[in-house]
Amino acid sequence: MTGRVLPALRRGLLVLPAVLFLIAFFVLPLVDNGLRSVISPETGKITLARYVQLLTDPFYLRVIAETLILSTAVTIICILIGYPVAYYLVRYAGRWSGLVIFLLIAPLLTSIIMRTYGWQVLFARRGLVNTLLVQDLGILGQPIRILNTPEIVVIGLVHVLVPFMVLSIASVLQGIDRRLEESAQLLGANRLRTFWEVTLPLSFEGISTGSILVFMIANGSFVTLVLLGGGLKTLPLLIFQQFNTTRDFGMASAMSTVLLVVALACLYVQLRLVRRGGTS
Repeated sequence: MTGRVLPALRRGLLVLPAVLFLIAFFVLPLVDNGLRSVISPETGKITLARYVQLLTDPFYLRVIAETLILSTAVTIICILIGYPVAYYLVRYAGRWSGLVIFLLIAPLLTSIIMRTYGWQVLFARRGLVNTLLVQDLGILGQPIRILNTPEIVVIGLVHVLVPFMVLSIASVLQGIDRRLEESAQLLGANRLRTFWEVTLPLSFEGISTGSILVFMIANGSFVTLVLLGGGLKTLPLLIFQQFNTTRDFGMASAMSTVLLVVALACLYVQLRLVRRGGTS
């Protein structure tokens, strides 16, 4: 009996540092955040007034909807851009695949703030693009307004997040047996039908994984929105304002919990879709 307990105890000790780390820096902050969101600072009693306000007030409902719409739009655009790149990387890049992977990973090694400032340098009223169009080429009579628009926010987020989509899809495409596609073509399917009925369904797991990554990161992003403007109001921006301007930590905690619930819902949807794809 002792001979069985000691190895199990040793394995438990190996896992203990990771467990303590997760408890200290993940579980306890979440518990504190949840308690802060439901405890009234005036009475010290538990109340759901903040959540009721978040889920019934038209302003906050509009902010939540705008957050979800922005994240969904960024995710769809990343799929449309990322899938062709991933397909080219796996099927046609050949000896250039290392260069393509480097070009995908290199931006991830650079700060998001620096990459976002790059868009300001390009598209400011006196930036490179406006200077080229107005002064150098004379195509326009006055600078065009590109910054501080919703479109540039979407472009900035897509620029930051599309590598996650490409790498997620490429890893799944790499594992697809090419003989399945060849069999479909031998049975009379053209290349488009083979892709639509064989390759695309088999790569759905990569699309779903990349979508969850992109959606959740976009859902919690606020640096790009702060630097590029656009007049968009999202939950991360409101959380930032609640912490730094109004100092209403309880409402900020409630908003953070709502974002967490959205993230968990996304993970649940992904798990359901992957299981359904695996059983079909």
